[in-house]
Amino acid sequence: MKIYYYTLGCKVNHYETEALKEKFERLGNVSTKSISDADIAIVNSCTVTGQANLKCRQVLHKIRKKNANCILILTGCFPQAFEKEVKSFDFCDIICGSANKMSIPQMLEDYLSAYNVDDNGKRQQIVDIKKHSKTDKIENMSISGYEDKTRANVKIQDGCDQYCSYCVIPFARGHIRSKSLNEIRKEIEGLSKKGHKEVVLVGINLCCYGKDLSDGKSIRLIDAVETACSAEGIERVRLGSIEPEMILDEDIERMSRLDKLCPQFHLSLQSGCDKTLKEMNRKYTAFEYETLCKKLRKAFPDCAITTDVMVGFPGESDKDFSQSIAFVEKMKFAKVHIFPYSKREGTAAAKRNDQIDGKTKESRAKAMESVCLKSSAEFMNAQVGKVFPVLFEKEKSSDFFEGHTPNFTIVKIPRKNLKIPQNSLRKQILYVRIEKVDKNYCIGSLVDDLTMQNLSENKYKEM
Repeated sequence: MKIYYYTLGCKVNHYETEALKEKFERLGNVSTKSISDADIAIVNSCTVTGQANLKCRQVLHKIRKKNANCILILTGCFPQAFEKEVKSFDFCDIICGSANKMSIPQMLEDYLSAYNVDDNGKRQQIVDIKKHSKTDKIENMSISGYEDKTRANVKIQDGCDQYCSYCVIPFARGHIRSKSLNEIRKEIEGLSKKGHKEVVLVGINLCCYGKDLSDGKSIRLIDAVETACSAEGIERVRLGSIEPEMILDEDIERMSRLDKLCPQFHLSLQSGCDKTLKEMNRKYTAFEYETLCKKLRKAFPDCAITTDVMVGFPGESDKDFSQSIAFVEKMKFAKVHIFPYSKREGTAAAKRNDQIDGKTKESRAKAMESVCLKSSAEFMNAQVGKVFPVLFEKEKSSDFFEGHTPNFTIVKIPRKNLKIPQNSLRKQILYVRIEKVDKNYCIGSLVDDLTMQNLSENKYKEM
């Protein structure tokens, strides 16, 4: 059968869709990018904001409108967190949550079974949303490779026990669960054999990795990072989003010794105001966050520190916002994801009676964006004149080859006058001198073989 996949949300969701896709392919099914041609459509949902739920509904209705006869399957965080709401989705044939995605092939078999037909000959909807438990183990899934991507996401952790006052994810993802170090190594070595040179370690709360594993010693995220870096054939290891209060000095010291670890750290901030952070139930202060950033910048020269910032949290006064925006400006982030607070049913913040109106949230988001665009431009301009190893990816333009530096700066080099026998640099790592900034990327040129040889023992330097 032909299956259409649509994924909303984070890197973990995208990884899980890929794992599900591989399982279906092993059973003889094929994927399609056409809704109209699909026998089955699977929507892997996100629920981090109200907008994510709305987007999911729109996608489901679009699929049903374009293909009334396909078997429509909804899975992921939306049904897991809001089971009562999705049970009214009679236009879906199968609904399951985030805890049992890999059981979808069996659910499909059950749905198509002759026993699943009522007296009128109509197939009965299947709703199978498994409740999370503290004794849960991480769902068994892995991937062998991505056909159309250079870097590969590797899910090593699931769940969150932090319960930030605005966040529904602990309800959607359950308690923390971790993949064993042996499984991580095996999966990454398999990805290397498929030609991947870079992997990204991802999780719902990545820094909680290992807390549920017990083999006579304490296992932490740094152990998983070292395991990934030890995989033969992998040249780069990158981290997904991490929580600032869980990075120890020892972690930084051990990470600094790993040549394969990319110096890009996405540290979720949420607010630069201590009052707001406390009300969010975040476990650090602005000063502690700043101290960590200083340590990382000292240990990893030219590193990129990126973050998330929320505006309009309930009770955020003009003074609170001023403190937050001033802190963000001070930190000079390479990139910032800004989003207005979204009320999520079941969370502590949703019960507050001091909600901020939409107009104020929009105004604050624009003000924050203005500050962040300046710091992003400063970071990009600081790359000019330096030489970086660039991992080239799928060409998106006939005029340029494009790739990323270790600190995730987008770099393009003109095709003109380049003698490339295979007409592609995809999956190659080559040294590039950054010459100028253009919008949100840098333009550079390949350095000659002699320069590359001289730089072989240095990640990057100014030339």
